[in-house]
Amino acid sequence: MSPNMNRFSNRLTAERLMLRRSKPDILQVNVGKLCNLTCTHCHVNAGPKRKEMMTRETIDRIMDWLAKTEIPTVDLTGGAPEMIPDFRYFVERVCALRPRRHVIDRCNLTILLEPGYEGLADFLARKKVEIIASMPCYSPKNVNAQRGEGVFDGSIKALRLLNRLGYGIAADLPLHLVYNPVGAFLPGSQAELEADYKRELATHFGIVFNKLYTIANLPIGRFAAYLRHNNMLEEYMELLINAFNPATIDGLMCRNTISVGWRGEVYDCDFNQQLDMQWCNGHKIFLWDVDPAKVENREIMTGDHCFGCTAGGGSSCGGAIV
Repeated sequence: MSPNMNRFSNRLTAERLMLRRSKPDILQVNVGKLCNLTCTHCHVNAGPKRKEMMTRETIDRIMDWLAKTEIPTVDLTGGAPEMIPDFRYFVERVCALRPRRHVIDRCNLTILLEPGYEGLADFLARKKVEIIASMPCYSPKNVNAQRGEGVFDGSIKALRLLNRLGYGIAADLPLHLVYNPVGAFLPGSQAELEADYKRELATHFGIVFNKLYTIANLPIGRFAAYLRHNNMLEEYMELLINAFNPATIDGLMCRNTISVGWRGEVYDCDFNQQLDMQWCNGHKIFLWDVDPAKVENREIMTGDHCFGCTAGGGSSCGGAIV
C-alpha cells in the first residue's frame, strides 16, 4: 500500500460522507511542549526538556483576533500549559473579554503541586476556569506505568486540593477527568468507566468529579513510537480501521474547533498540529490571517490517524461522541 494513500479519505468517499467545518465554537490553543511529565501515550512528545512555548507577543495577537469573534470557549493545552511564563496573563486576558468567554485548562494535575506553582489551583478557581484533568486509571499501577512513578499519588493529592476549592462540587467549577487506554486498544464504554471511576475514587479517596471523558490513543508522536518499537503499529491501525463508525463524523472536534500552535499557526485539530498538517493558502496560515467568517464549510485535512477519532464510540476532546 502506498505510504501516501489516505485510507481515511477513501473511507469517507466510500461511505458517501463529507467532513467539513461548521461554525467555530472553540479556540484550542496549544501553548507549548514543555511538561513536567513524560507520558508514554503523549501525542505531543512533551517533556521537561522541550523549549517550544508561546510568547506574550503571540498571546496578544491571538487575543486581538479572538476579541473580534464570538467564539465562546478557549481551550488551553500543551504540554503542561501552566508551565509557560505567561499562562496566568493569557487566562486573565481571556477572562477580561466581553462578552465573557469560557476557559478550559487541560491539566495533568501534578503540576499543581510543583515548586513555583503554589497558588495556581486557587488562581484557576478564582477565574472559574474549567479543568479537564488526565487520570488514565483509578489504580496506582496503571497510572504510574503510563505517566511515571509516583504520578498517581500526586494526582490524588491534587484532586483533593481541587475538591477543597469547590471543583467538582460547585456548578461554576467543573472538574472532568480523562481516560486514555494504557495499551493498544480502544476505550470501553464511557458511561460504565465513569461509574467505575466515581465509585472507586469516592470510596478509597473521597474524591468527586463531574464527567469522565474517554479518549482513544492516536498512532502519532510518542505512542506511535511505542507501537513501532513493539511491532504493533499496523495491528493497531487495523483495529481502528475495522472499528470505523460513520455515526461519529458529525460530532468530531475538528468540525467546531480551531487548533492553534505555539507560534500562532492554524490546524484542524491538535493531532494534525503534531503532524504539521497546517492550514495553507499558497503559504502557511497563522490565526491572525484567518477571517473567522470564512472558516465554516472549509474542508478538513485528514490522514490515517483520523481513524482514531472515528473508532467505536468515537473520540474527541470532550470524550466519546456516540
